[in-house]
Amino acid sequence: MNTEYANSHPYVGMWVTADGYIRHELLPNGRYDEARGNRKSAYQGKYTIEGNHIEYVDDTGFTADGDFIDGVLYHAGMVLYLESKEGGEQ
Repeated sequence: MNTEYANSHPYVGMWVTADGYIRHELLPNGRYDEARGNRKSAYQGKYTIEGNHIEYVDDTGFTADGDFIDGVLYHAGMVLYLESKEGGEQ
C-alpha cells in the first residue's frame, strides 16, 4: 500500500474491541501500533490491505491477518470497531 493511497483509505484509524482492551491504530504510512490494556505499543509492525483483507507483520516477524466485513474488523478471534474521527465509536 503506498502512502498516498493509505492517507485516503477508509480503514486507516483506531480500531478497538467493544471493551476497549485491544486497540489497533492503522497509521497512514502502512504501519500499525497495537495497545493491550494499559500496555501501549504492545505490538508494532507493518500492514497491507488488499480489498477487504489485511495482512500484519509485526517487527519480530510474527504474521497475522484479518478481514473487514460491513465496517467491522475480524482479526485473530477478535472483533474490532473503527472509532469515529471525533473520538467516539461509529
